[in-house]
Amino acid sequence: MSAQTAAHTSATFERDARIVNARHGDASPGEIAIGVIIGRTSEFFDFFVFAIASVIVFPKLVFPYLDALNGTLLSFAIFALAFVARPIGTVIFMAIDRNYGRGVKLTITLFLLGTCTVAIAFLPGYDQIGAASAVLLALFRIGQGLALGGEWDGLPSLLAINAPENRRGWYAMIPQLGAPLGLIVAAALFAFFVANLSSEDFFDWGWRYPFFVAFAINVVALFARLRMVVTPEYTELFESQDLQPAPVVKTLRAEGAHVVVGAFAPLASFALFHMVTVFPLSWVFLFTAEGPARFLIIETIGAAVGLVAIVVSGFVADRIGRRNLLAGTAAAIAAFSGFAPQLLNGGEVGEVIFMVLGFILLGLSFGQSSGAVAANFSKAYRYTGSALTTDLAWLFGAGFAPLVALFLASRFGIMAAGAYLLSGAICTLLALAVSSQFQTREHP
Repeated sequence: MSAQTAAHTSATFERDARIVNARHGDASPGEIAIGVIIGRTSEFFDFFVFAIASVIVFPKLVFPYLDALNGTLLSFAIFALAFVARPIGTVIFMAIDRNYGRGVKLTITLFLLGTCTVAIAFLPGYDQIGAASAVLLALFRIGQGLALGGEWDGLPSLLAINAPENRRGWYAMIPQLGAPLGLIVAAALFAFFVANLSSEDFFDWGWRYPFFVAFAINVVALFARLRMVVTPEYTELFESQDLQPAPVVKTLRAEGAHVVVGAFAPLASFALFHMVTVFPLSWVFLFTAEGPARFLIIETIGAAVGLVAIVVSGFVADRIGRRNLLAGTAAAIAAFSGFAPQLLNGGEVGEVIFMVLGFILLGLSFGQSSGAVAANFSKAYRYTGSALTTDLAWLFGAGFAPLVALFLASRFGIMAAGAYLLSGAICTLLALAVSSQFQTREHP
């Protein structure tokens, strides 16, 4: 999609959004929060649909000439490409944001994300086109990553920073609700098709359906986000430079230290994110006699527990502080890494305990991982700086987590997977300590 075409499409959507605002009044903070949740749910739904397919579909469809383990490892390598591409997408779309506006940027990114996701649904397998199947899958995954980098709207950090002093934790957790909601929908869809279709039908067409659903969700998310973009509240934040896109190179020169610290601060929660969502599904699917449907249901239940834990994190953070909560949960995640992985070998009871405990810790930590150090950025660089920290945190903390965890567990036993999680917890504790020193030095 060209920038000119996107500008026309965006203008149409924005015009319709303004009509809605004119009829029903400007969006209230509650409506804005709902729009944010819809946007994040769309993003994470796409994310989990690909992740689940990387375990139960792509090894057989794209890499049938390999054994199941190596096919899954290659699928996870392709999965990681989106996280490598995401910072590049931020660089590209920040320029589009500056030159053409937020509406054009969001229109292009969401169409790119939706198109790549739907294209995967039409992906022919190795039996039809050979190695080109893997090449196409990688290209579509890179496209998803570029789009994810362009989707940044700054609201997660801004909701926390601009919230009342005693409610910042509550506002910080709102955007994070999209992750468990996206997982619930994605896991439930795959569980339904796996449980109710024959193996032949599932691999022929059943697995493709969730990718089609993703496009419809993206259309809803597009309008919801443009509805926010054209509100006076959002425009005022943009004009006050809280949402002013700055050149990436200039941002790194001025705020590079804060970007690095901000990228490592949420590493514990981002590493745990995949350790309780993608990795356990791969382990159970590859190394137990269980089918994927039952464990997908367990993941759905775990995600519901995580949803509650994210809400609780808002209350707790407002009482003890976000940094204190992140530090406490990082220490708990470090302890969790020392014993929890072996629960996956403990049968159904062990799996349930692992998932419930993991999602409780994930909800408490992930719920406050957004914007924890955003206040350290100056206004001129907060928008771009927050986007870069998010990209790098996902890259270092989550992008390679399934690949590394599965590789370590398959070579050295499942307890070795806990080492990756432990490293994330240590990085978080160190980053929070450095962040506190920055804040003390710069704001005596």
